[in-house]
Amino acid sequence: MNRRGVLRLLGTCALLFAAGVHAQAEPASAPPLTVFAAASLKEAMDDAGAAWQRRSGQRVRNAYAASSALARQLAQGAPADVFVSADGDWMDWLQQRGLVDARSRRDLLGNALVLVAPKDSPARPLALDRGTDLLPLLGGDGRIALALTASVPAGKYAKAAFESLGMWSALRGRAAEAENVRAALLLVARGEAPLGVVYASDALAEPRVRVLAAFPAGSHPPIAYPVARIASSRNPRAAAFVRWLATPEAAAIFRRHGFEPR
Repeated sequence: MNRRGVLRLLGTCALLFAAGVHAQAEPASAPPLTVFAAASLKEAMDDAGAAWQRRSGQRVRNAYAASSALARQLAQGAPADVFVSADGDWMDWLQQRGLVDARSRRDLLGNALVLVAPKDSPARPLALDRGTDLLPLLGGDGRIALALTASVPAGKYAKAAFESLGMWSALRGRAAEAENVRAALLLVARGEAPLGVVYASDALAEPRVRVLAAFPAGSHPPIAYPVARIASSRNPRAAAFVRWLATPEAAAIFRRHGFEPR
C-alpha cells in the first residue's frame, strides 16, 4: 500500500475511533434516574443500578424507605422516575390517582416471610403451625420486631400470617413496630428484640441474624413487588429501565439477593 493509502486508512480508523468514543460517552450525558424502592430492596437495587450504569452509562439514584412512606411522598410531588413497591396495595393507591404509568406496571419479584432471631440466640429452629406459642422465646419482657402492621407491607404480611395461624392475639401486645422492615431487622440484629419477622432477602443481607422458621406461603397474601414508571417522569430512559429490570441479567442480581424473579 502506498503512502497515500496508508494515510487514508489511518484517517478512517481515527474517525471510527472518534465515533465509538462518542457513542460510549453519549449515554453518560443522560440525566440520572431516580428510583424510589422499598427498603428491603437496598442491596439488590444498588447492584441493579450499578449494572444498569455499566450497560447504559446512566447513573441511578436510589431512595429507600417503607413503600407506604415512598408512595405518600410521590403523592405529594416528590420527583422520581420509577417506583418499586413491596406490595400491590401502594402501587394501586398511586395508580388510582394517576401517578404511575399503568402500561409500564408489572409484578417484578416475589419473596418469603421468615422468623428471625439474633445470631447468638439459643433459640432453635421451629415449625410455624396453627397455635405455635412464641411467648417462651420472648421471655418476660422481650418483644417481637415487626414493620408497622397498619401500613408497611412487611408488617401487614406478618400480621396476616399470625392471624391466619391463630397467634396474633397472644403476640399483639408484645409487638415492637418499626417504621420499615429494615428497622425491624436492625432491632433483632442488635439484640434489642429476641425475635422479628422480615423477608427472607433481609435475613440473607444481615449476618447478625439467623432464620428460625419460614411462614407457610398460604398464611399470608402472596408477596409481590410491582414496578412502574412514574407518570410525571420526563426521563427518556425510565421505561427502558423498568423493562430491563425484568431481563435475565437483572433477574440474576435479584436472585442472588434472595428474591424470586417473576
